[in-house]
Amino acid sequence: MTRRFEGDRLLVATHNKGKLEEMSHLLEPFGVTVVGAAEMNLPEPEETEDTFVGNARIKAHAAAQATGLPALSDDSGITIDALDGAPGVYTADWAETGNGRDFLMAMTRAHNELEALNAPHPRTAQFRCTLVLAWPDGHDEVFEGVVPGHLVWPIRGKDGFGYDPMFVPEGYDQTFAEMDRWEKNKISHRARAVELFVKGCFGG
Repeated sequence: MTRRFEGDRLLVATHNKGKLEEMSHLLEPFGVTVVGAAEMNLPEPEETEDTFVGNARIKAHAAAQATGLPALSDDSGITIDALDGAPGVYTADWAETGNGRDFLMAMTRAHNELEALNAPHPRTAQFRCTLVLAWPDGHDEVFEGVVPGHLVWPIRGKDGFGYDPMFVPEGYDQTFAEMDRWEKNKISHRARAVELFVKGCFGG
């Protein structure tokens, strides 16, 4: 049985304004005020796990312990079947350079590794988002949203971010980067995880 959320304040353990706005909007109907990690002067803990759920747990529990508020965090990325699930939790790391993140470099690396393996088409992959809601007493609930699809090359589309230009979700013929942002947001891995979270903890 999923533990229901009974309070009126939820800490979202992120420094990302877009994620905060999205969560505030989603939880507005339930009378919940969303506060962010920056507002509470929380540092970003080191993510030392090799799974999405492990890293999301680190962030959620650290925030709940530090503030005494229930805390929600997420960890997300792309898993490519022919690369044994890589980049997975290292999705953003593949894009790191000395001057910020370069996702074209990350996508090129993924493509080159698939080519080196002569991986058969369709080159299946999944976008995954794992949400963890942790309470100060140590209890947590986990929700995972997954969007299956396949990879294309050359990349297509100007919208989206990260690996969106090479990912075509199952049942569509456009990449995430070719889709209208609102259409993508409706079917994204984060949307699916949030839907499970709202259903589980708010009965929404």
